[in-house]
Amino acid sequence: MAMALVSSPATIMRLLASAVLLALVLAACNRSPGSASRGSADATPATTPSTAPLPSDRIGSRPRLGPRLFVSNEASGDVSVIELPANEVVATIPVGKRPRGIQRSPDGMRVYVALSGTVASGPNAKGPVAAPDRSADGIGVLDTKSGKLIERLPSGTDPEQFALDARGAKLFVSNEDAASVSIIDTASKHVDATLSVGDEPEGVASSPDGRWVYVTCESANSVRVLDIAAQAITAQIKVEARPRSAAFLPDSSKAYVTSELGGTVAVIALPKHEVRKTIKLEGDGVRPMGIAVAADGKRVYVTTGHGGTVVVIDATTDEVVNTIRVGSRPWGVAIAPDGQTLYTANGFSDDVSVIDLASAKVTHQVHVGSKPWGVVYAP
Repeated sequence: MAMALVSSPATIMRLLASAVLLALVLAACNRSPGSASRGSADATPATTPSTAPLPSDRIGSRPRLGPRLFVSNEASGDVSVIELPANEVVATIPVGKRPRGIQRSPDGMRVYVALSGTVASGPNAKGPVAAPDRSADGIGVLDTKSGKLIERLPSGTDPEQFALDARGAKLFVSNEDAASVSIIDTASKHVDATLSVGDEPEGVASSPDGRWVYVTCESANSVRVLDIAAQAITAQIKVEARPRSAAFLPDSSKAYVTSELGGTVAVIALPKHEVRKTIKLEGDGVRPMGIAVAADGKRVYVTTGHGGTVVVIDATTDEVVNTIRVGSRPWGVAIAPDGQTLYTANGFSDDVSVIDLASAKVTHQVHVGSKPWGVVYAP
């Protein structure tokens, strides 16, 4: 009798319909609550945003598709690693307190970052400031292949910016609290010498010819000139108020120094270390901060902090030729070796602007850590 019922056409159709209905119900239950059909106008991509950081121990296992940017995040105490040309954050590396100045070795195998235990406090800060943690002061060393912090070099107190010589054998570090510059041997990992400079030393740049180091001294409104061979301060250059950063042309014929409160860029002729010209930057809130020079020496790029722009200077005429709007309070700046792309670390918008220099337009804004300060390009 049961066999007769099952073999009935009507019964078979009912069983098939029930099976189809059950399959549809199960499929609906297994669908992600936030998913939608491909054709729905409300569909939400299920993929992770390209700027979401990955754990630092995964960077070494990822196939390297191209060069990378390393971005120091002062407030979050880490370094973001951005893979190029995808403009994707592939690692976030904890490094210590207040990472600011950041540079790479000439061979690109190491990235160095200045760490400071001095509590951040601006000129308008009120009330007592916590005592500094001197155990946090030093220069962190990152391995660019593994994406790991591998060691920390000694420095003076409150290191902020630094420069390497052409061979990567020496680090010249500004110690803001101590009004000094430390010369560190990267092989022995020892401080070879400490030299007194003006109050609040900040920006440091070494000339490509290996002869000079410039140190900007904020409160002294001057640049100290360090003779590398003699390991001595041999000259002082007066500039406008609150000098921040310095950079040399590739042939070491000129240097450029930004002055935040003066709103200017000083053009300094070498080897006499004389101010040849002072370029006044125009615009609301413009405070010249970071500086980068193109590899061919034809253009100089200056970030303007609260001005939210990058100013482009023609290095032949020393005239401003363009202004590019970027993120909020750009500070650190780096340029790709081919001269086609510029990158700025934007401290108030927590991102990096990627600028196509041919069109003078921002093509990407890459979210990084908190209060990005510096950026360096590692091939």
